[in-house]
Amino acid sequence: MATNWTPGAWRDRPIQQYPAYPDAAALGRVEDQLSSFPPLVFAGEARRLKEKLAEVSAGQAFLLQGGDCAESFAEFHPDNIRDSFRVLLQMGVVLTYAGGCPVVKVGRMAGQFAKPRSEPVEVRDSIELPSYRGDIVNDIEFTTAARTPDPERLLTAYSQAAATLNLLRAFSQGGYADLHRVHRWNLGFVDDSALGERYRELADHIADALTFMEASGLTGATSPAIARTEFYTSHEALLLCYEQSMTRVDSTSGDWCDTGAHMVWIGDRTRQLDGAHVEFARGISNPLGVKAGPSLPPDELLELLDVLNPCNEPGRITLISRMGEQIGEHLTKLIRAVEREGRVVVWSCDPMHANTVKSSNGYKTRPFDRILTEARRFFDIHQAEGTYAGGIHIEMTGQNVTECLGGAQEITESSLADRYHTHCDPRLNASQSLELAFLIADTLKRSRNDHTTRVAEAS
Repeated sequence: MATNWTPGAWRDRPIQQYPAYPDAAALGRVEDQLSSFPPLVFAGEARRLKEKLAEVSAGQAFLLQGGDCAESFAEFHPDNIRDSFRVLLQMGVVLTYAGGCPVVKVGRMAGQFAKPRSEPVEVRDSIELPSYRGDIVNDIEFTTAARTPDPERLLTAYSQAAATLNLLRAFSQGGYADLHRVHRWNLGFVDDSALGERYRELADHIADALTFMEASGLTGATSPAIARTEFYTSHEALLLCYEQSMTRVDSTSGDWCDTGAHMVWIGDRTRQLDGAHVEFARGISNPLGVKAGPSLPPDELLELLDVLNPCNEPGRITLISRMGEQIGEHLTKLIRAVEREGRVVVWSCDPMHANTVKSSNGYKTRPFDRILTEARRFFDIHQAEGTYAGGIHIEMTGQNVTECLGGAQEITESSLADRYHTHCDPRLNASQSLELAFLIADTLKRSRNDHTTRVAEAS
């Protein structure tokens, strides 16, 4: 990978969104502990994901990336992990079957504990305390003790990430993801809805197809993809002391790999060319995401690609647009710059982050119709530019929450308080996630067919 690079080189660069730990010695001891712990993922798995993302960049697959806005120590429970995994399975089935496309499934799970903040401090009743930066840093409770960054939380985050990964591996490889179970993936509160009925119809078609395949000799024993699925993890590489501690040399290639996740991304607030986060990311071999908001000029994006992917390696970079109403003005410029320079990237859409509003009763929320609008415009813009819209990146949960307005459940401002559980940003619930998947599937199938036709004509 990068030359003249070490995992700690970021410490000599200016850094954004970094907590002020009061006890540097205590932090150093925790970092040393983490450095001696086993890796959470393996470099070979990260390479495999990069290969799958290279297929996405070529228009041969679709990236589904989703999970919690910020994982919570308090909500850590196997049922919550299972339910979020189950919704991602459902979305993947919809996109694969209805969209006619292989799906690469990546969870915002097993490490998504840190969150960037707009302000370094929070003020309530004239009391000023550090902002809540995610459970890996401090606690959401508004007290001096709770808001003081605590290095011991890094160890708790590692422990919960390890347990989450263990469960995800069991679910994905141990039979839970078997397509014969597709009818049983519906959550109770979705099952009795119009979306549940539509999903059941799709599941019936899959069951019929499986029966035909088995009669033809294709079973889970002969075709492993029927009985299990590949599932990868990702998080924002925000807390660099944790990321450095999880970075190890790959014994196969000699490259450095961040073993805290298969994929990590750089946020819109931390993508400074001379900054610590870009310096760290350039040296690891993992596939990387880069959040691209309206403030990212095309020339700066190209400079970022020069730093992060100088060899233009397919599957290395996923550009995740998060532009809200400004997507029409800005995304086209970025696409044209990338295409002009011949850069190979995965284009993905985060329709969540630029569509956050405050309801009249004070809840931070996201209108589902605005989320759908940005996703549709993302596909339309790529269609117009002749490029491939290759992914969706969402904050969601399998819990029956009421955090985003609208959708088939018709969540209103007055009903937000019913089950508003997020520690940070509002998430789609299972019903809204499934609705989004069905809407994307039709668009995806059309866009892939058009992209395949253009590629064939060009060759």
